[in-house]
Amino acid sequence: MKVRAVFGLIRLGMATLCAVALVHRLAWGLSSHTIAGENFFAYLTVQSNCAFAVLLLIAGIVAFRRDRDPRWLTIALALTLTWTITCGIAFALIVWQAGLRGIRIDVPWSDQLLHFWLPGLAVAGWTLAPGHLRVPWWVVPVAPIYPLLWGLGAMWRGPQVGWYPYYFLDLRQVELPEFLVSATVALALFALVGTAIVLISRTQLRFDPLRFRLGRREHLQR
Repeated sequence: MKVRAVFGLIRLGMATLCAVALVHRLAWGLSSHTIAGENFFAYLTVQSNCAFAVLLLIAGIVAFRRDRDPRWLTIALALTLTWTITCGIAFALIVWQAGLRGIRIDVPWSDQLLHFWLPGLAVAGWTLAPGHLRVPWWVVPVAPIYPLLWGLGAMWRGPQVGWYPYYFLDLRQVELPEFLVSATVALALFALVGTAIVLISRTQLRFDPLRFRLGRREHLQR
């Protein structure tokens, strides 16, 4: 089996895992009464993982048909990977802070998969998978735009439904200076993760089957 086909299967498997985890997280939240169904898709983690699952499905199919991913797919994967990884880091910080304050936060396996395992596997795949193009540097300043728009939308929706995805978006719970600092740090973190993704896309760690075939052909001709 070709190397690209193997990574195509991995991508399809990750897309399936992501979809299963999203369904389980919704069912767990409804059964434990920790979330209302209409608020589930308001989380940035859920939105970014939905996009990630769709892109992984497309990328898996593309890997079976082409030696290289199209440019738009590489950029889209870089952006969604930036969002999912950053959400995982933020979630870990929230759980850590809650533990320090003695606040219990239940973390089902689906949350662990969505926030930690899938982003980690995606980074490994991003580093090693053949057929990626280099991600352009303009992705770094673009990556925080969607989270910024999401945050503004959550703050606009919050007073209407009486619910916020995260407490630091509710200006009734945090002072304006604390909110501004939190927002700045969060956006900077998205840019930092985006920078790491761009740098990884420019490494020479991945196995490129096209270059391997060309190099082997040149070697046999000598």
